[in-house]
Amino acid sequence: MLSMSSSLHLLANYNDVPNNIMQAIVDSNRTRKDHIADMILARKPKTIGIYRLTMKMDSDNFRQSSIQGVMKRIKAKGIEMMVYEPALDAEEFFNSRVVRNFEEFKEISDVIVANRLSNEIRDVEARVLLTRYNARKLTVLNDLNLTGILTRREVGNPP
Repeated sequence: MLSMSSSLHLLANYNDVPNNIMQAIVDSNRTRKDHIADMILARKPKTIGIYRLTMKMDSDNFRQSSIQGVMKRIKAKGIEMMVYEPALDAEEFFNSRVVRNFEEFKEISDVIVANRLSNEIRDVEARVLLTRYNARKLTVLNDLNLTGILTRREVGNPP
Protein backbone atom coordinates (compact mmCIF):
# COMPACT_ATOMS: atom_id res chain seq x y z
CA MET A 1 0.00 0.00 0.00
CA LEU A 2 1.34 3.43 -0.81
CA SER A 3 1.79 5.64 2.20
CA MET A 4 0.15 9.02 2.20
CA SER A 5 3.47 10.68 1.33
CA SER A 6 4.08 8.17 -1.49
CA SER A 7 0.62 8.85 -2.85
CA LEU A 8 1.16 12.61 -2.71
CA HIS A 9 4.59 12.26 -4.29
CA LEU A 10 3.12 10.15 -7.09
CA LEU A 11 0.33 12.65 -7.66
CA ALA A 12 2.81 15.56 -7.66
CA ASN A 13 5.04 13.87 -10.23
CA TYR A 14 2.16 13.58 -12.66
CA ASN A 15 0.39 16.87 -12.02
CA ASP A 16 -0.57 17.17 -15.70
CA VAL A 17 -2.57 13.92 -15.45
CA PRO A 18 -6.11 14.24 -14.07
CA ASN A 19 -6.18 13.53 -10.34
CA ASN A 20 -8.98 10.97 -10.61
CA ILE A 21 -6.87 8.88 -13.02
CA MET A 22 -3.92 8.96 -10.64
CA GLN A 23 -6.11 8.09 -7.65
CA ALA A 24 -7.59 5.17 -9.62
CA ILE A 25 -4.06 3.87 -10.24
CA VAL A 26 -3.14 4.20 -6.56
CA ASP A 27 -6.36 2.41 -5.56
CA SER A 28 -5.82 -0.29 -8.18
CA ASN A 29 -2.29 -0.94 -6.94
CA ARG A 30 -3.56 -1.31 -3.37
CA THR A 31 -6.30 -3.71 -4.49
CA ARG A 32 -3.86 -5.77 -6.54
CA LYS A 33 -1.44 -6.12 -3.61
CA ASP A 34 -4.33 -7.12 -1.32
CA HIS A 35 -5.47 -9.69 -3.90
CA ILE A 36 -1.99 -11.18 -4.33
CA ALA A 37 -1.54 -11.43 -0.55
CA ASP A 38 -4.95 -13.12 -0.24
CA MET A 39 -4.05 -15.65 -2.97
CA ILE A 40 -0.83 -16.50 -1.14
CA LEU A 41 -2.53 -16.79 2.25
CA ALA A 42 -5.25 -19.03 0.79
CA ARG A 43 -2.58 -21.71 0.30
CA LYS A 44 -1.95 -21.66 4.06
CA PRO A 45 1.84 -21.67 3.84
CA LYS A 46 4.17 -21.81 6.82
CA THR A 47 7.09 -20.42 4.80
CA ILE A 48 6.88 -18.15 1.77
CA GLY A 49 9.74 -17.58 -0.61
CA ILE A 50 9.97 -14.46 -2.74
CA TYR A 51 11.74 -15.35 -5.98
CA ARG A 52 13.51 -12.30 -7.32
CA LEU A 53 12.61 -8.78 -6.28
CA THR A 54 13.09 -7.18 -9.65
CA MET A 55 10.25 -6.53 -12.05
CA LYS A 56 12.29 -7.34 -15.16
CA MET A 57 14.82 -10.01 -16.06
CA ASP A 58 18.44 -8.97 -15.50
CA SER A 59 17.45 -5.84 -13.59
CA ASP A 60 18.82 -4.80 -10.22
CA ASN A 61 16.12 -2.21 -9.46
CA PHE A 62 14.41 -3.78 -6.45
CA ARG A 63 14.40 -0.92 -3.97
CA GLN A 64 10.95 0.23 -5.13
CA SER A 65 9.70 -3.28 -5.85
CA SER A 66 5.94 -3.56 -5.44
CA ILE A 67 6.39 -6.95 -3.72
CA GLN A 68 7.28 -5.00 -0.57
CA GLY A 69 3.61 -4.09 -0.12
CA VAL A 70 2.62 -7.74 -0.48
CA MET A 71 5.34 -8.77 1.97
CA LYS A 72 4.07 -6.21 4.51
CA ARG A 73 0.56 -7.66 4.35
CA ILE A 74 1.80 -11.24 4.79
CA LYS A 75 4.30 -10.45 7.53
CA ALA A 76 1.45 -8.81 9.47
CA LYS A 77 -0.08 -12.31 9.63
CA GLY A 78 3.10 -13.67 11.26
CA ILE A 79 4.12 -15.96 8.39
CA GLU A 80 7.83 -16.54 7.78
CA MET A 81 9.14 -15.08 4.57
CA MET A 82 12.47 -15.32 2.80
CA VAL A 83 13.92 -13.86 -0.36
CA TYR A 84 16.03 -15.27 -3.16
CA GLU A 85 17.68 -12.41 -5.00
CA PRO A 86 21.24 -12.94 -6.27
CA ALA A 87 21.64 -9.21 -7.03
CA LEU A 88 20.98 -8.27 -3.40
CA ASP A 89 24.07 -7.78 -1.25
CA ALA A 90 22.43 -8.01 2.18
CA GLU A 91 21.55 -10.64 4.77
CA GLU A 92 17.98 -9.37 5.08
CA PHE A 93 15.45 -7.58 2.92
CA PHE A 94 12.40 -5.96 4.50
CA ASN A 95 13.10 -7.95 7.71
CA SER A 96 13.15 -11.24 5.79
CA ARG A 97 16.14 -13.54 5.48
CA VAL A 98 17.94 -13.54 2.14
CA VAL A 99 18.70 -17.13 1.10
CA ARG A 100 21.76 -17.53 -1.11
CA ASN A 101 21.46 -21.28 -1.77
CA PHE A 102 18.80 -21.65 -4.44
CA GLU A 103 18.18 -25.36 -3.81
CA GLU A 104 17.62 -24.62 -0.12
CA PHE A 105 15.24 -21.81 -1.06
CA LYS A 106 13.15 -24.14 -3.23
CA GLU A 107 13.18 -26.89 -0.62
CA ILE A 108 11.96 -24.84 2.33
CA SER A 109 9.42 -22.60 0.55
CA ASP A 110 5.82 -23.83 0.81
CA VAL A 111 4.82 -21.14 -1.70
CA ILE A 112 7.19 -19.38 -4.08
CA VAL A 113 5.99 -15.96 -5.20
CA ALA A 114 7.31 -14.88 -8.59
CA ASN A 115 6.37 -12.37 -11.26
CA ARG A 116 7.62 -14.68 -14.02
CA LEU A 117 8.00 -18.43 -14.48
CA SER A 118 11.65 -18.84 -15.34
CA ASN A 119 13.30 -22.14 -16.19
CA GLU A 120 15.00 -21.99 -12.80
CA ILE A 121 11.72 -22.64 -10.95
CA ARG A 122 9.86 -24.87 -13.42
CA ASP A 123 10.70 -27.96 -11.36
CA VAL A 124 8.64 -26.55 -8.45
CA GLU A 125 5.92 -24.97 -10.60
CA ALA A 126 3.15 -26.50 -8.46
CA ARG A 127 4.29 -24.30 -5.54
CA VAL A 128 4.77 -21.14 -7.62
CA LEU A 129 2.25 -18.32 -7.43
CA LEU A 130 2.67 -15.86 -10.27
CA THR A 131 1.89 -12.24 -9.47
CA ARG A 132 1.15 -11.28 -13.07
CA TYR A 133 -2.16 -11.83 -14.76
CA ASN A 134 -1.10 -13.96 -17.73
CA ALA A 135 -4.42 -15.53 -18.66
CA ARG A 136 -5.14 -13.10 -21.48
CA LYS A 137 -3.30 -12.89 -24.78
CA LEU A 138 -3.49 -9.17 -25.54
CA THR A 139 -1.00 -7.15 -23.51
CA VAL A 140 -1.49 -3.44 -23.14
CA LEU A 141 1.38 -1.33 -21.88
CA ASN A 142 0.41 1.37 -19.44
CA ASP A 143 1.52 4.64 -21.09
CA LEU A 144 2.01 6.30 -17.71
CA ASN A 145 4.41 3.59 -16.40
CA LEU A 146 3.89 4.87 -12.88
CA THR A 147 4.43 2.58 -9.91
CA GLY A 148 5.76 -0.71 -11.21
CA ILE A 149 2.82 -2.94 -10.44
CA LEU A 150 0.71 -1.42 -13.23
CA THR A 151 3.31 -1.16 -15.94
CA ARG A 152 1.68 -4.09 -17.74
CA ARG A 153 -1.81 -5.42 -17.60
CA GLU A 154 -3.54 -8.19 -19.41
CA VAL A 155 -6.83 -7.40 -21.15
CA GLY A 156 -9.23 -8.97 -23.60
CA ASN A 157 -10.42 -12.52 -23.96
CA PRO A 158 -8.39 -15.59 -24.89
CA PRO A 159 -8.79 -16.52 -28.57
